[in-house]
This record gives sequence, C-alpha cells and structure tokens, in this order.
Amino acid sequence: MSKASHDRASAEKMPDLFLALEDLEREKHISKEYMLERIEAALVSAYKHENGNANVRVEISEEKSEIHVYQQFTVVEEVTDPVIEISLEDAKKRSKKYVLGDTVEVELKPKNFRRLSAQAAKQVIIQGIREEERKHVRSEYETKREEIVTAQVVKVDDSDGSVVVDTGTSEAVLIKDEQIPGETFEVGDRIKVYISEVRSESRGPIVILSRTHPSLVKRLFELEIPEIADGTVVIKGICREAGSRTKIAVMSTDENVDAVGSCIGSRGSRISAILDELRGEKIDIVKYSEDPAEYISAALAPATVNEVYMEEERSAKVYVDSEQLSLAIGKEGQNARLAARLTGYKIDIKGT
Repeated sequence: MSKASHDRASAEKMPDLFLALEDLEREKHISKEYMLERIEAALVSAYKHENGNANVRVEISEEKSEIHVYQQFTVVEEVTDPVIEISLEDAKKRSKKYVLGDTVEVELKPKNFRRLSAQAAKQVIIQGIREEERKHVRSEYETKREEIVTAQVVKVDDSDGSVVVDTGTSEAVLIKDEQIPGETFEVGDRIKVYISEVRSESRGPIVILSRTHPSLVKRLFELEIPEIADGTVVIKGICREAGSRTKIAVMSTDENVDAVGSCIGSRGSRISAILDELRGEKIDIVKYSEDPAEYISAALAPATVNEVYMEEERSAKVYVDSEQLSLAIGKEGQNARLAARLTGYKIDIKGT
C-alpha cells in the first residue's frame, strides 16, 4: 500500500487572506468555500507552471488560517524524471518505511511559497470579484430585459455617434442605429432607453439598448397612462418608424372608459410627456376593433375614410374623398404603410 510523509517546514500563516475572503463573502456574497477551491486550483497551476509537470497537493486549514503546498514524488528504483520521481535510496533517508511505488510529499518552503501563494490568491480574488460583478450585472439586466430604464448620458462619441449612458446598473452603449433619427445628446441628459436584448459574453454581459424599438413607445404608454397600467385599456397593436410616426391601437375593457381619450388626456396632458421623450415624434392613437373594416378605417387616421371594402387574402380597398387622398397615403406612403402593418391587411386607397 502506498505511504505518504509530510516533510513540514513551518507553515505559512495567512490570516489576512482568510479575513479578506470573509469580507468578500459578506460584501459580495461570494462563497468562501468557492474561493478557497479556486485558490487551491490556482496554486497547483502556478506551481506546475514554475516547476514543470509536477504532482502537487494543496492543503488549506481555515481553522489555523494556514495553507500548505506539497510536491509529490513516486518512489522508484532509478529516477528518470526528477520532477515527479525520487529514488528509493533518497526516500529511505526521509523514512525507512518507504518502499517502491510509495508517494513522498515534500512541503514547499515558506520563502518560496509566500510569493507563489500571494500572487495566486490575489489573482483568484480579483477574478472572483470580477466574475461576481459580471454575474450581478447580467442578473440585473435580465430582470429589466424588455423594459425601459432611465439612463444618464456620460459620454458622447462624435466619431461614430454612439452614446455611453449610466443605466443605474452599469454603463452601457446606445449605438447610433438605435437612436431616434435627428436626436442629439449632451453629457448629463437623462433619457429613457429600452433594454431589447442581453447577451452573455466572457468579458461580461452585452446589453442592447434602443430608442427606436416599438416597445419603447408601448412601455412609455404603460408608464404614463394609469388605465393601461391597471388593464382597463389594452394595447392591441403598435408599429413605428422611429423619429417620424407611430401608430398604436388601443381598446377599453370597460364600456364607460374611452380608450383613445384616456391615452390623450385633457388637452393632451397625458400624451405630452411621451411626445417630449420621443422628441416630437407623431403618434396616432386609434381605436381597435374586431371588425376589420372599422379597424382599417381608424388606422388610416388622421385621414377620414368614406368606405372600406374587404377583399380576399387579407386585403381591403379603401375610398376617401379626393382631398383626403394624400393625407391617407401620407408622405412617401408612410401613413398607408403603417396602417397596413398595424392591421395586418394590404390596403389599396382610392380617391372619389
């Protein structure tokens, strides 16, 4: 049977390390046991890096605040690799009980061990803190995914138009393509951003912020309109061309509540905050209907529709007065295009 012996030098006491791990567990909620496992693995790796493919065992005593590192040698008749083998003759100088095949452990001397262990422990603690911070940030963003947060502009990059913002969880980048066309920012501005995606990367979570996403408008309505927040008014559809126009369809679950009026408020008081946040982007609030003809007619606001004829394959022919034709179609076809996207019908508009 294999035997082992500890050639012990005076153990390296490291009370500061164990106190640091206790602080880390208390403040960052990183398990001390987990960190000790990481330190043990780091010490093994560091020693092998300096001493070749040595066999190493680490012994950690929390009670005594001590760490021991042992290099292990197999007892052989003739040594071919001194990093992992020891001759029977040399082994017996340590203990006459050793026989071929036994394992001899030699403790790393404190003066060498101190430097090695301090470096390894420091690296593991720093890495552990970073990993926990990344994990915390990722978790925070995951809970806010598909929601809006108020962020403060901390940097504007003139080279690519991107903006660095502080979301309250961390700093993140709002790229140019996710900004409302034409809007500008200054350091210190407070803006609302929609967290559309959270990706896990080795260096930390990648957060995709947006001010162009249709759901940004949806969330703004949920924040600003109490009837939407409590479910009395329901958003049935939304489509958007950021910076220009949004159409949003709403319906009331209470016959005594006007869905469209609730969203606009007295003299536009409720929607004004949303318009300010969107830098004046036009918003058409239309009444949703289960009747496709009524829904299409409402969706073409601000134009007034005379008649809607439903055709096959989700298409409709719409008639408006000649003076309403350009309004119904909109600049570059935008009004008709958004109405079609909102309702899900192909719309052919004719003047009368």
